[in-house]
Amino acid sequence: MKHIKSIETRHHEERDAFFDGLRKLDRRGFMKLAGLSAGIAAAKGLLTPQSFQLISVADAAPSNKPRFSFAYISDSHLYKKDLNDRFVRSILRAVDDVNRLDPQPDFVLFGGDLAQLGQKDELNLGKEILKSVKAPVKMMVGEHDWFLDMGEHWRELFGEPQYSFDHKGVHFITLMSVNEKDFWTERGMTPMERMQTVAGLDNGVQSRFEVGAAGREWLKQDLAKVDKKTPLIVFSHSPLYKYYRPWNFWTDDADDIQALLKPFDHVTVIHGHTHQMLSNQIGNIQFHGLLSTAWPWPYAPEGLPALTVQMNRADPFSNFDGCGNGRFDVLAAGLADSLYNLWDRDPVTVRSSYLASNGKKDRPAATKLPSY
Repeated sequence: MKHIKSIETRHHEERDAFFDGLRKLDRRGFMKLAGLSAGIAAAKGLLTPQSFQLISVADAAPSNKPRFSFAYISDSHLYKKDLNDRFVRSILRAVDDVNRLDPQPDFVLFGGDLAQLGQKDELNLGKEILKSVKAPVKMMVGEHDWFLDMGEHWRELFGEPQYSFDHKGVHFITLMSVNEKDFWTERGMTPMERMQTVAGLDNGVQSRFEVGAAGREWLKQDLAKVDKKTPLIVFSHSPLYKYYRPWNFWTDDADDIQALLKPFDHVTVIHGHTHQMLSNQIGNIQFHGLLSTAWPWPYAPEGLPALTVQMNRADPFSNFDGCGNGRFDVLAAGLADSLYNLWDRDPVTVRSSYLASNGKKDRPAATKLPSY
């Protein structure tokens, strides 16, 4: 298979080349470059860049009568504030928008990758920002939060990464889905080398994500206490299906997890990590991939779930094109309708009936603009 670099690897390569170039510039060259950048921004109407947010909220929809609402914010990828404050502004915008909701959501789920490289300053900054959320906040971990110190500081701040809770007739499960087999000890990697390898995704060195044997056993024991007719909503960072292995849009033991969820009548899985609109239906399980506050990812060259309604993107390499907000409606049966509201686009609603009918009912309109 031809090696295709992920957008993040390309971003880092281009970023390194950019800063190498900056160090070689004299003042005249720097001012010329700055002027060119401002011209590009003006041409895109971005003289006052907006910050991005993901808000997925279930609220009153007269025809469906959802039982309750919650908000979802994910994939903020915070650097230290002095290195990159755009991502900080993005999550602050999300928090402000959630706090303005009236009525307030019952809770807010943060979907993982709070930090970029798992450093204490990054995680502490995220913790401080999320303290201002009015509603109770529940946390999920992502690989960017974990592999510097194997989750030590994340646990100190937020507790155990895998847990469940019941809320108004729905059983919620938050899975730790980004475990990996040890690829670092034999290679003698430092903690930061390990973290940067995992963050690269398409390096060919790391193992695939997995819930792992201990996590699967925990899930089995948790589900044993739940009536099969109780609606389940499962949060995972990586998708609990196999999308595209070279970029680690993949959970290696997804088949085993799906088998544990199969006996239940209504199962909805909500995931982050891929930073893109994704819809999938496998048996009784509906899957929804939600957007990022930080940046969009392109669709992988193969493996895209057939039911996915692709987001259109005029410029796939623009950090300003492919983020947005949305809404998540939990219906009476525990299934969900999702709304994606990309910047400067018509909203896209992916109804539970579309997924439940395997695409035969309520198919969303295909994009008229290029996708990527």
